Amino acid sequence: MKSIVSSLLFFGLSVSASYGQEQLPYQGKVGRTLAESKEWWPKEVKAPSNAPNVVWILLDDVGFGASSGFGGLINTPILDSLAGNGLRYTNFHTAAICAPTRSALLTGRNQHAVHVGGFSHTSLSAGFPGWDGRIPSSAGTVAEILRENGYNTFAVGKYGVTPDEDATDAGPFDRWPTGKGFDHFYGFLGSETDQYKPDLVEDQAHVQPDGRHLSELITDKAIEYISKQKKAAPKKPFFLYYAPGAVHSPHQVAEVWSDKYKSKFDEGWDVYREKVIANQKKLGLIPQNAQLPSRHKYIKPWNELSADEKRLYARFMEVYAGYLEYTDYEISRVVNHLKSLNQLENTLFFVILGDNGASKEGDIRGTINVPLSSKFFGKSTDSSEFANNLKNIDLIGKPEGIEANYPLGWAQATNTPFKAWKQDAHSEGGTRNPLIVFYPKGIKEKGGIRNQYGYVTDVLPTTLDAVGIKAPNRIKGIAQDTLTGVSLFESFAKADVPSKHTTQYYYIFGSRAIYKDGWKASAAHFPDFLDLTSPSITKDNNRVRDYDKDVWELYDLKNDFNELNDLSKKNPQKLAELKQLFEEEAKKYNVYPFIDWQDVLQGRIHKKE
Repeated sequence: MKSIVSSLLFFGLSVSASYGQEQLPYQGKVGRTLAESKEWWPKEVKAPSNAPNVVWILLDDVGFGASSGFGGLINTPILDSLAGNGLRYTNFHTAAICAPTRSALLTGRNQHAVHVGGFSHTSLSAGFPGWDGRIPSSAGTVAEILRENGYNTFAVGKYGVTPDEDATDAGPFDRWPTGKGFDHFYGFLGSETDQYKPDLVEDQAHVQPDGRHLSELITDKAIEYISKQKKAAPKKPFFLYYAPGAVHSPHQVAEVWSDKYKSKFDEGWDVYREKVIANQKKLGLIPQNAQLPSRHKYIKPWNELSADEKRLYARFMEVYAGYLEYTDYEISRVVNHLKSLNQLENTLFFVILGDNGASKEGDIRGTINVPLSSKFFGKSTDSSEFANNLKNIDLIGKPEGIEANYPLGWAQATNTPFKAWKQDAHSEGGTRNPLIVFYPKGIKEKGGIRNQYGYVTDVLPTTLDAVGIKAPNRIKGIAQDTLTGVSLFESFAKADVPSKHTTQYYYIFGSRAIYKDGWKASAAHFPDFLDLTSPSITKDNNRVRDYDKDVWELYDLKNDFNELNDLSKKNPQKLAELKQLFEEEAKKYNVYPFIDWQDVLQGRIHKKE
């Protein structure tokens, strides 16, 4: 009896919770006596017959050209297996930074429409509809939708969209994962955390980590949730949102993983890029005539570096590579557990390799100990930083190297074949990320490649189509906003189906773009991002970069997928048309007012009370 009660408590399978949240009018008859009355029970909500389990995996700061399944030189065998037995989407996009991507993914709606144009952090949000960091109840999450349709729902790892002021053990908890449709959560609420000393939360309380790596902890918990659920309700499907902190900084991993890559990157980032683009062509992921973008002006050619620079920078990359391969291993534990339960064939996986492009936050020389406040703005370009890093080379990857992040040259390399990187919403390098879809019962093609345009909002409606559920008009009595994502479900079976998602804006702290039917207009706001640390900018509160002076570029992505040929001068009419479309989309989805990093640095955003 005790075990039954425990199972009911674990999954919330009380009489009230086993029905839909929508309160239905009573349809029985209440007479003066039982004989004069007629009982009525609301119909129990169940998932559609044979509905699959659903697993969403979202990695962090990976880069398009990092994993071996997308041409990279880092071994990711389980991800390669999922891709080789499923589909690889090569034209899938994110919002260029973590919190906007995650809010759009979870809700199926554009990030500013759900109030997360920046972050949910107190210092990086603002008191405007698109910027306050508070996902409204009118934008129900995938977990809320699936739970009301008969699923159990679990999340582990990084959440990233709980407002800072709510993220204490005093709550309120309505914007914690358990307040947004997840039966259980185990992970951290912020944007980053130490992998060995994480700011760890279970359900609605902070808990003490035990010193093991966070990826191991969240994987153990995911396996526990699945095991208990299948024991208590074998036929009931589950939804798992698996979002490790990896491979966001701090880059921390046991030496058994990083040492696998000793000397593997001694040839440097220039050779890495050449090898990766060749692999991507061989795999059929990019056009055969594709060319590499020029090396960024801040990045030195590898063969011009000193012996100490090469040794230090190679070690940064060895740790990053080990970190990614280790993450792949932890994912394999989830996959193999499902296989042991005979659930793998009936599980739909969406694996997004990065919530944005590769991270530029390690700057020119890489970082070992840098405060979070410096991560987004560039820290220093003086030689003392290099000397400090070289002195502490053995800390890279260790728990003591609390903010280890690789240098800019490796960010460009792992982002092959694109320009720019994380935070750059104007560039494919900031927004284009690999997507893997694996679903043995529903996708018969093995190793298929899909080139349809997709955005992170598309995953939710695709999931609903695959499961056989319609987006609800109301959740818990609250009217729901329309989804802005477009389902990719038809492309599961048809490689040549036209793209259905035809228009998409991008905006991250001034960097912005608009996509329309294969055309893209874009404007970098601070193209020389390291200049953000110069005293003339950071100390002069009157200095504001004029958005109207930002230079717009124009690209035909159907014929120039990695933005090497700016057509703005040749086709000013198309550029003007797209700029006007951006204005319309910006107004429609609450992108205004424009806010950039200088507004944050100079304190022009009023802090939340």
